[in-house]
Amino acid sequence: MLELRDIVKIYQAGTVNETCLFDGFSLTIPDQQFVCVVGSNGSGKTSLLNIICGSIPVDSGQVIIGGRDVTPMPEYKRHRRIGRVYQDPGKGTCPSMTILENMSMADNKGKPFNLMPCVNRRRADAYREMLAQLGLGLEDKMGVQVGSLSGGQRQAMALLMSTMTPIEFLILDEHTAALDPKTAEIIMELTGRIVAQKKLTTIMVTHNLRYAVEYGDRLLMMHQGRAEMDVSGEARAHLRVEDLLGKFNEISIECGN
Repeated sequence: MLELRDIVKIYQAGTVNETCLFDGFSLTIPDQQFVCVVGSNGSGKTSLLNIICGSIPVDSGQVIIGGRDVTPMPEYKRHRRIGRVYQDPGKGTCPSMTILENMSMADNKGKPFNLMPCVNRRRADAYREMLAQLGLGLEDKMGVQVGSLSGGQRQAMALLMSTMTPIEFLILDEHTAALDPKTAEIIMELTGRIVAQKKLTTIMVTHNLRYAVEYGDRLLMMHQGRAEMDVSGEARAHLRVEDLLGKFNEISIECGN
């Protein structure tokens, strides 16, 4: 279970541009729940993910993972239990390294490297089997540098690599936003399959309202650091894109837009 308790986050504190994004924000996500998060720019979506991952500190409050307070824990230690895929396909892979080398690095996540070769070629067949499941032909390009692949191929690799080692949480930060529509569909289908197979607790930020409706079992709509909508269960199952658009318009009118 993931818990955020009374989170306060202030940007540019003590300046004329001081902004309090989260003011006592709390959220509980049970194990194996798939949460989609939507909201306008500046609503707190990515900040929420960064706080969970430890990428930015909080001014007060607690981040609880599995009953343990990880608030003071640095980002690299949290990532032993968290897999994250970013909007930019280039952030989840190393372009100057081959597919085999990238897979090997991901396979060693959280392990001591010591003075040993990172690439374990005895694992190459296992990597090929994993890549073959993507259906993109990457299993035949193990010696190719990742920088020469398309954005969709790199994002598929990033998704696969983020879930290679045992993790509890998968964080998806608009991971289809930089892709063309056809490739985005492939990545979303792959996402749904991996989440179901590995039974991961997942948080997906997206601007695609159709994906927010079609995937996951809970939906949050963020606005100015608050959850204006928090829908799950039967209500979530009957949610439509039109319902989300209506809520967006309601918020926009309240803000004077």
